[in-house]
Amino acid sequence: MRSAPERRELLRAVYEEARGCVRCSLHGTRTTVVFGAGNADADLMFIGEAPGANEDRMGLPFVGQAGKLLDKLLAEISMDRKEVFICNTLKCRPPDNRDPHPNEIEACEDYLSRQVDLIEPTVICTLGNFSTKLLRADSTGISRLHGHEEVRIIGPRAVRLYPLYHPAAALYTPSTLEALRADFHRIPDLLALGPPEQPSSFEPIPDIDDEEPDEDEIDVGEPEPAAQLGLF
Repeated sequence: MRSAPERRELLRAVYEEARGCVRCSLHGTRTTVVFGAGNADADLMFIGEAPGANEDRMGLPFVGQAGKLLDKLLAEISMDRKEVFICNTLKCRPPDNRDPHPNEIEACEDYLSRQVDLIEPTVICTLGNFSTKLLRADSTGISRLHGHEEVRIIGPRAVRLYPLYHPAAALYTPSTLEALRADFHRIPDLLALGPPEQPSSFEPIPDIDDEEPDEDEIDVGEPEPAAQLGLF
């Protein structure tokens, strides 16, 4: 068993690796890597699609209108960002906010798997189609799956996977917002169930120390690890 400080240091190392990533062509167009932000010991983790223009400038996930809606929904269940961890399937912004390409998702999948392994969430809420399809390894769309939890093996860990509509899809569609809000209000009950039974054995995370590494437009440069990782 790794202690919380050990997991945080390993997560910092994954961040440093991702910050210099050149696994796909997105490294040539990004402003900064958007690794994730929040509580590195969170029981609840949200995984979206990809950074947008604001996120690319600020280096933080969900900082636009969709992020404000996410904050509001968290407040409705008596939670806030300090208690959760938020990240995306892709760590770099696709040009013009286009959909992620399969090779880009594949390039980032290892980072996401290690985030899940080190944060050890009880519940993962996938936001929208891309993260839901990736973590379920299935092409079923979010409209059929939202609000239906299941136990899934993500990387080496078993988690309670809970697909939700992406907040961006709910901003201007009242029926989608109503469904998202109803699904969101079930999150406390899922957390209360505690973590699912873990696999009997799994390979430990490798030592990566020696590996190669639209709203107000505010350019704040690349954030320090503390800004991206919350507790560090």
